[in-house]
Amino acid sequence: MTEGPGGVTNRLLLTLSLGTALNPLNSSMIAVALVSLHRDVGVGIATSTWLASGFYVVAAVCQPLMGRLADQLGARRLFVAGLVVMGTASALAPLAPDFGWLLVVRLIQAAATSTAYPSALILVRSAAGGDHGGDGARPPARALAVLSVAASGSAALGPVLAGLLVAVAGWQAVFLVNVPVTAVGIVLAVRVLAGVPVERGPRIGLRDLDLPGIALFAGTLVALIFGVLSLADEPLWWLGAVVVVLGALLVWRERTVPEPFLDVRGLVANRALGSVLVQQSGVNLVFYCIFFGMPIWLEQVRGFDPATVGLLVLPMTVLSMLVTPITARAIGRHGSTGPRLLGLGLLVVAASALQLLGDTTPVALLLGIAVLLGIPNGVTGLSLQTALYSAAPAGRMGASAGLFQTFRYLGAIAATSVLGVILEQNLSTGGLHDVGLLITGVAVVLFALGLLAARRR
Repeated sequence: MTEGPGGVTNRLLLTLSLGTALNPLNSSMIAVALVSLHRDVGVGIATSTWLASGFYVVAAVCQPLMGRLADQLGARRLFVAGLVVMGTASALAPLAPDFGWLLVVRLIQAAATSTAYPSALILVRSAAGGDHGGDGARPPARALAVLSVAASGSAALGPVLAGLLVAVAGWQAVFLVNVPVTAVGIVLAVRVLAGVPVERGPRIGLRDLDLPGIALFAGTLVALIFGVLSLADEPLWWLGAVVVVLGALLVWRERTVPEPFLDVRGLVANRALGSVLVQQSGVNLVFYCIFFGMPIWLEQVRGFDPATVGLLVLPMTVLSMLVTPITARAIGRHGSTGPRLLGLGLLVVAASALQLLGDTTPVALLLGIAVLLGIPNGVTGLSLQTALYSAAPAGRMGASAGLFQTFRYLGAIAATSVLGVILEQNLSTGGLHDVGLLITGVAVVLFALGLLAARRR
């Protein structure tokens, strides 16, 4: 086999990349298909958006659950099972008799694709020889960069691919395109993953899965997500009390059972891991406020057509992907702490740059700011992923990776609520500047947390 980055074979990276790309690809493709779908299926556009928001909620809940299952049942079998379920659900989607069944299929897709990323990190750590190294295993930065580029690239490709598919074959093609991708992934996984030695936890049964802990975690997270989403329209303040009660019960439960689903004691003791998760949520809050907010401002305030808006924000994604391999080389030489601080510092600069946008800002400057905004996303994304790899306990790599993705969703969901609250009342350049001030403050706090984490190291 040809050796790839970090002692991980190229075929293994290709296999894992196909799996990890499915979640971001399907989360972004559906946005373009909603108009066609609501017309053909006969539901309102507001109802059809549940295909997007439901996917996010289920994925946010299932990522740590699937990660814990990967730790206990084995990453290989869970990775392949996720591909099989994803392919089957995607093939059945066009046959759904009504919207309700289509939504069920969509939620199954979210759960199935949630197996890939936690399983992939376990398999990378095993192939790179990190299974026995305990905490702080040296991360194969370039291998993690490949997974990062696959995820960010597929998320960016999603709307473009969906536009072509819907135009040629209708909304059904957005689901059916997953069938050949998963088929190739299954064949590769069966042939390639067998060569990766992965240790499993002790054999477990249904009673050992801490189902009450899982239910409390899911209930807390769902209440939190819907509470945050409601801030953009009619705040459901009573959900705050639900979050507090369920969260308290979750902490009590997980501190008292011998094999908890959510290792609360471990998270409290492992400050490095806790810091990574908080920074992951904050970075995504800042990024998605920019990534979602700028297109709204460009189209509604500046008056650019959607195609032009897409071209103006494209440098954000392109630069994010281009700086990832450069960041990987820096991490390989110097570790993740320096690049992470650099990325967080650039995030402060990028958030502050929103104050430069005005009603007469020339297109050249708009493109320059988009370039500036894309750089810290690539640097911080890989730096945090590498820090997670080092901070996660060897026996909980999958669960930690799942929490990492959940905190990403929480940041993105919080960003949509921030934009809803601010731009709903003041959709103007001034409103965008208010968003910029808020996220600049968040970025400054994140940079301070990064400095504290660096000093502890």
